[in-house]
Amino acid sequence: MSTKFMRRLRLDGRSYRYYDITALGADEVAKLPFCRKILLENLLRNADNDAAGAGLLAALRGDGELEFSPARVILQDFTGVPAVVDLAAMRDAMQSLGGDPEAINPLAPAELVVDHSVQVDHYASPDALAR
Repeated sequence: MSTKFMRRLRLDGRSYRYYDITALGADEVAKLPFCRKILLENLLRNADNDAAGAGLLAALRGDGELEFSPARVILQDFTGVPAVVDLAAMRDAMQSLGGDPEAINPLAPAELVVDHSVQVDHYASPDALAR
C-alpha cells in the first residue's frame, strides 16, 4: 500500500484517511474525467509502493488497461446466488480433500442483495411463521 499519497482529514473529532490524487499533479488530475479520478484513487490506494504514482497517472491518460481492486463487491441475487453456491461447492471439495474449507473466500468483501426473489406464502397472521 502506498503511503506517499495518504492524507488525514479531521472532522468533528474523527480522523479519516484518504489518498490525495492531486499530489500527482493538480493540473493533470484536473483534466481527467471524474470516473478516471475514481480509478486513479483506487490505483493509488492499492499501489505496491510510493514510486507507482507517476506510472499510474500515465496509464490513466493512455488507452491501456487499468487494474481495479474494488473495496467490496455487491452481488445482485440473480448472479450472486450462483457465486455463493460455487463458494459452498469449493469449500465442500476442499474439506473432502482434507484441506481447510475456511481458506476458500472471496478476495474482496462481498455482499449478497436479495431484493425480489423471496416468495411469501403466508403473512399478516400470528401463525404465518409456523405455516
